[in-house]
Amino acid sequence: MLSRSPALGPLLVRGALRSPFKRPHPRASYPRTRLTLPSLRVDPARLAAYERVCGFPAGAGVLPVTYPHLLGFPLAMRLMSRADFPLPLLGLVHTSIDVTRHTALPATGTYELTVYIAGLQPHRRGTEAVVVTELREGGAVVWASTSTYLARHRTDGTAPEPREASQASEPASDERRGPLPEVDRWRLAGDLGRRYGAASGDRNPIHLHPLSARLFGFPRAIAHGMWTVARCLAAHGAPDAALVRAAFRAPVLLPGEVVYAADAIGRFELRAPDGRRTHLTGEVLPLLT
Repeated sequence: MLSRSPALGPLLVRGALRSPFKRPHPRASYPRTRLTLPSLRVDPARLAAYERVCGFPAGAGVLPVTYPHLLGFPLAMRLMSRADFPLPLLGLVHTSIDVTRHTALPATGTYELTVYIAGLQPHRRGTEAVVVTELREGGAVVWASTSTYLARHRTDGTAPEPREASQASEPASDERRGPLPEVDRWRLAGDLGRRYGAASGDRNPIHLHPLSARLFGFPRAIAHGMWTVARCLAAHGAPDAALVRAAFRAPVLLPGEVVYAADAIGRFELRAPDGRRTHLTGEVLPLLT
């Protein structure tokens, strides 16, 4: 049980310092701790900054469908920066997120937030950690997400990628079904990573400046994956009770231009203007209540 949300900066530093000593493997032990904030209230100023940078309507009085992930991210980083977490925080890649929202979430509500690691799983490029975030109101789960984070390391290459293992679990907006109809084109400024980092607290150096991004092998800074999902959902919309699935395919370089594409049955994607690279695929499905 936590009394307040941990600060992200020290956790990122701690995780970076411990990264060279990690030995990732899908059968490694991992922390079973569940971190809980029992009486969480949303900071209106921080919410407003998030709405602005992601394109959600300002002052709607409800939390954007992706916002609870931001609330849970410091707890997830606390778990993943621990000495007994087997994957290195440096180089860890967010590969997918599934979000289930059961109802609209008032921005003025009081919630209980819980984050835990559900397990490790093999990936043909390494090992993935499965991280679950749950938001409760009055004892009932009103929002939950499952994220996968990949640590790349040498494998025999035979393990399937989780979204390839089951047709039912992968977003319908798959490249094999052809590109979705173009809806809009967005020009992304070079400072987008810094603006989203200020709103979200996620100031990973790969998102902030070209120089710091080059240290990790990127030619320029890259957009936060969760910004790309949030921006698409701000444009696409989602019912109050919805299942959102998204898979991160390739980084978005900043500055840059992307094509937002979607169809009438809930699929969406973000791709390069020349169509040669898909950055994000996803879908929105209404939940029966």
